[in-house]
Amino acid sequence: MFKNVILEKAEGIAKITINRPESRNALDIETRKELLVALDDVEKDESVRAVVITGAGNKTFVSGADIKVLSEMSFKQIMEFSESSLGGQTLYKRIEDFSKPVIAAINGFCLGGGLELAMACDFRIAAENAKFGQPEVNLGIMPGAGGTQRLPRLVGPGMAKLLCFTGNIIDAKEAERIGLVEKVVPTEKLEEVAMGLAKTIASKSPLALRLIKRAINVAMNTPLDAGLRFESQALGVCFASEDKAEGMKAFLERRKPEFRGR
Repeated sequence: MFKNVILEKAEGIAKITINRPESRNALDIETRKELLVALDDVEKDESVRAVVITGAGNKTFVSGADIKVLSEMSFKQIMEFSESSLGGQTLYKRIEDFSKPVIAAINGFCLGGGLELAMACDFRIAAENAKFGQPEVNLGIMPGAGGTQRLPRLVGPGMAKLLCFTGNIIDAKEAERIGLVEKVVPTEKLEEVAMGLAKTIASKSPLALRLIKRAINVAMNTPLDAGLRFESQALGVCFASEDKAEGMKAFLERRKPEFRGR
């Protein structure tokens, strides 16, 4: 079914691996298509409660777009591609708005479009050997798949400008210090930690998780009053759900709840 993407499912978790190690897991058009197909599959599968996205091997998460392909594209082709469903902005917004929690497990280089992909995930776990950057300025261009928008929301405008103006690459510890990643772990423990977190999340109410994610995303794009109104409405949906009844009953009975997402 897939050539450049590996989709695995187990215990309520879907693991999506970008599998182009010979090209540093660069996101060419075929890989983007496969990634969208994998996301569609996962979204329709009610047994999947959380998603982990990673790169094949231990040297690169995703190195970004294929520079050779970009160098051969005209201005018109770039604009048409950017605005299509395969363009980085649309693809990464799909991940950002995905109905299930998405974790980026970052193994190695995470540059350009790779960092933009990681920033579209709900949070980022990095191996100690990971490297981060928006080096587009070194090619005479700029980030075009959300880098100038999500980066300042995570690290602040000054640090975002510093990284984008210089094109400098930083290590995992610095990325954690500035808030670009939430956790740094030994390289050999990355999959274990990421899958462990995904398993914990997968045990929670799918309905509550979906509404929490949407409420936090709303908070990043609206005034406080609008966000508070959304939060209240979302809480009302939770209180009317079967998951709420099950969760509170399980708590009182001192057992683990069995959530169904309803």
